[in-house]
Amino acid sequence: MINILLAEDQTMLRNALATILDLEDNLQVVHSCATGKLAFDYMQYQHGQQVDIVLSDIEMPDMTGLELAQHLFEAKMSCKTIILTTFARSGYLRRAMDSGVKGYLLKDSPSHELIAAIQKVHQGGSAIAPELMVESWMEKDPLSDKERRALRLAKDGLSTEDIASKLFLSPGTVRNYLSSACSKLDAKNRIEAARIAHQNGWL
Repeated sequence: MINILLAEDQTMLRNALATILDLEDNLQVVHSCATGKLAFDYMQYQHGQQVDIVLSDIEMPDMTGLELAQHLFEAKMSCKTIILTTFARSGYLRRAMDSGVKGYLLKDSPSHELIAAIQKVHQGGSAIAPELMVESWMEKDPLSDKERRALRLAKDGLSTEDIASKLFLSPGTVRNYLSSACSKLDAKNRIEAARIAHQNGWL
């Protein structure tokens, strides 16, 4: 039996996925949650060793699917992560691969492809579209993790002071990170920089 943790913030889709997967004789959704943070808390503090596959969306509240994958990778969890998303952006795929993700599928894929991917990844393989893999290495993410965090909060409309408070940094340091991000992305301001980064899957 392949035990699956499902992380998806859209309730209807989460329930539909759980139903589809549970119909398979060798697949079982042992837990489902709406945020990456809830998924990581479950893995870290409850039954992480009992989960074989973490199937996660990317854009979720509190912690994105890519951040979840990175946390699981750094914590050396025994599970394997598959990203299921609407975004075919090369930046997302590259970051996913850097975080140890073994599968990257689009939500419009047929259900039989998802099931086959889960089984393949569980057996030690990978399930990533070849054309996406090639594209993912064409343009490298220029942002540092700190620049990305600051830019993500700026995208949400937070002031420099609010960003500094959330990241436990000084306002001057935050301004430096945002300025550096704007320079790297050839953007006129933080809003344009955030837009460019988001379009490329770097945010």
